Amino acid sequence: MEVASLVLPVFAIIVTGWLAGEFGYLSRSLADALVHFAYNVAMPALLIVTIAREPARNLLEWRFLLAFGGGSLICFGLVFLAVRAGGKHDIASSTIHGMAAAMTNTGFVALPILHAIYGQPAVLPAAVATVFVAAVMFPITVILLKGRDPHQPAHPTGLAKQILLNPMVLSKLIGLVWAITGLPIPAPVATYLNMIAAALTPCALFAIGLGLSVEGLRSNLKASFALAAVKLVIMPLIVYGLCVILGLDPLYTVAAVVCAAVPTAKTVYVLAHEHKVEEKLVAATVSITTMLSIATLLVALYLLSGLAIGAPLTGIGLSRGVAPGGDRVGHADRGPIVRAD
Repeated sequence: MEVASLVLPVFAIIVTGWLAGEFGYLSRSLADALVHFAYNVAMPALLIVTIAREPARNLLEWRFLLAFGGGSLICFGLVFLAVRAGGKHDIASSTIHGMAAAMTNTGFVALPILHAIYGQPAVLPAAVATVFVAAVMFPITVILLKGRDPHQPAHPTGLAKQILLNPMVLSKLIGLVWAITGLPIPAPVATYLNMIAAALTPCALFAIGLGLSVEGLRSNLKASFALAAVKLVIMPLIVYGLCVILGLDPLYTVAAVVCAAVPTAKTVYVLAHEHKVEEKLVAATVSITTMLSIATLLVALYLLSGLAIGAPLTGIGLSRGVAPGGDRVGHADRGPIVRAD
């Protein structure tokens, strides 16, 4: 029951947010403010303090990128081609279908969950996955959506600027530059960043729950459940298979599968809304994948619990972790750990 004891409190925060909104204790409009704080302040602080402390040679695990990124692109391609083959959807609609099944919410769900369970060492692969979504999946979506309108082509300069100024990408670049210098982070700066970073998990997960709406599930149920099956079952299996083939490190394997198994990114809805393409479908898919991922992620973590033995496991508010198999794992060689309590 060790995995459940670590994971269920994380999802309890999501449920608490949903209950607060459902019963009117807090306005659902507050979810946007929490998301903006988590996205623009807390998450960049966590990425900077994590990456800056890591040796530069460890900052890019190509096998992880191939496993997670490859799985994302494979799922997008399969859904895109399947929808196009039906003959009822244009390129824009097929793109939104594909991204609803493949663009994953690494920043607001996977990163906080991995951080809460495995501690700061698991933040690095989650950061790589988050940047992949921002720097690869997002531009692909924009280019394909813009491509349908010859009067509004995608401008490479504007797109590059939008990617580089993304808080997730920018904070990783800052951390990378710091890591390359090899300089330690001054204690007051590290304390400051850690204090802000500690707010990421509760803010992001509570906002996800607060923004959930039952009304969002009532349209396009059949198509949304099909996309949810790809997102929560097929994509994690593909990513896990690629991890095995590439011989990925156990902690990075767990991180890759968790990143693949989290809900559809709300970014897909933002893009669908902006371009007026399949908005109701994406809204329903985001809500369904968010709710169902509570069960599918728990199953995935149980199945992967054997890999977690020997990987650093902090628990929530614990200074030493207990791996699912019962082995205690210390963190003396890992440096300070940002906790989710």
